Parts: sequence; C-alpha cells; structure tokens
Amino acid sequence: MQYLYLRDLNGAEASGQLDDFYAIRSLSPSARRFCADLVRGILQNGDEVDEAIRKYAVNYELNRIAAVDRNILRMAIYEMLHCPDIPPVVSINEAIEIAKKYSAEDSGKFVNGVLDRIRTSLPRDARKPQPTR
Repeated sequence: MQYLYLRDLNGAEASGQLDDFYAIRSLSPSARRFCADLVRGILQNGDEVDEAIRKYAVNYELNRIAAVDRNILRMAIYEMLHCPDIPPVVSINEAIEIAKKYSAEDSGKFVNGVLDRIRTSLPRDARKPQPTR
C-alpha cells in the first residue's frame, strides 16, 4: 500500500522502482515476491480496478477519495478479481484493518462499504479460495 500511495502521489517516474522502495523496508524474500506480484498486477489491471472503484464507490469521484483509501481499495479489488487463491472476505478484512491503521477514523467503514458491494457481485464464494486449474 505504501508503494502504491507513493506512486499515486508522485507519479510513476518520481516514485522510482520497487527495488529502490525495498531498500528502505525490511521485507523477507517471500514478502518481496508477494508485494511485487501484487503491485505488478494492480498496475497491469489499473483501469479495470479503478473502474470498479468508480462503479461501487457511490457518490465519490475517484480523484476525491483519500489517496490512502484509494490505494487500499486498489489492492483489495485486485485481489478479489484476480487472486482466486485469496478468499474475498480475507481481502476485505485486511483492507479494513489497513484503513483503520493508516487512514482517517471512518475509512474502515468506507472501505468496507465499497468492497462489500463488490463482494456481492462476484460469481464466486466469498469465503473460500477458488481452485486453480
């Protein structure tokens, strides 16, 4: 979330490479792989993810949503749409906890509301990972 936030506020060029970001963070190799896969997926599917935010964040313009909340939503929505091994409720719960920790007082409720709307539209069980083929 921190890298996405940095990139969102400063632009792709100003935010540097993910490896540079890792230089100031202590992440295990497995955490770095997970983070890199997540960031790459969010960037590759950014239009689809942002469109979901626009559709389900009723009465909110994308650029008017707090940058922290916007990037928390991007992570969770990407996981819900493109990571079948992660149950959607896990993505939602993690997003709410991150919002409570790093954003405004009511951000957890806002993030939950948007993500729950998306969850109800998914064609899969929200509590179970989807088998991979």
